[in-house]
Formats: sequence, C-alpha cells, structure tokens
Amino acid sequence: MKFNLNSMTKKQLEKLRTDVDKALERLKSNDLNAARQAAEKAASAFGFSLSDLAGAPAKPARGRKPAAAAGSKVAPKYRNPENADETWTGRGRPPRWVLDAEAAGKSRAELLI
Repeated sequence: MKFNLNSMTKKQLEKLRTDVDKALERLKSNDLNAARQAAEKAASAFGFSLSDLAGAPAKPARGRKPAAAAGSKVAPKYRNPENADETWTGRGRPPRWVLDAEAAGKSRAELLI
C-alpha cells in the first residue's frame, strides 16, 4: 500500500496517523502475548511458572554492586560540637567545620559521635 502524503489533507493525515497508532498498539499487544506464551512455555520446561521467575532477584553483573548497596546511606561518624545538626560520615572531603576544628588544635577523635 503506497500513499502520496503530499496530496492528502490535514484531516486525512491525522486519520492516517490515528489508524497507524492503533495498528501499532494492536501489533505490540499481539507480540507481548506471544512473548508471554513463549516465556511460560520455557519456564514450564524447567518446572517453573512465570511468577516463580518474576519473584527471583536477578544476579548483579560481575564486579558490580547490587542496586540496593549502590545508593545506601552511611551513618555519620563525626558531629560538629558547635552545631549538632552538622555531621560527617568521614568519607570524602572533610567539611569546613572539621578543618576549622583541626586548625584550632582539636583532633578528629574529639569530634567523634
């Protein structure tokens, strides 16, 4: 089927777009159903259901941290004695208040929580 898009009106082009979008959604739905059936068949060949497979956590890629560990928080190790809201984990660049305390002669051990 060949269309001459240059000769079509705006209304005809919009209808064509709507029809194409519907056809694409229908194909996507059919492909999804076919993939689901193939996956169910493959899982049942090993004695599992899709829900069994979906509940199993995936192994992380070799050499990579699991997603949960990648963004985990670290408990603070140091607290500013002059402002208890300011804390530092001891990781990364020390905050200004730590540097100021060290310059004033305090040790980091004195800043421990």
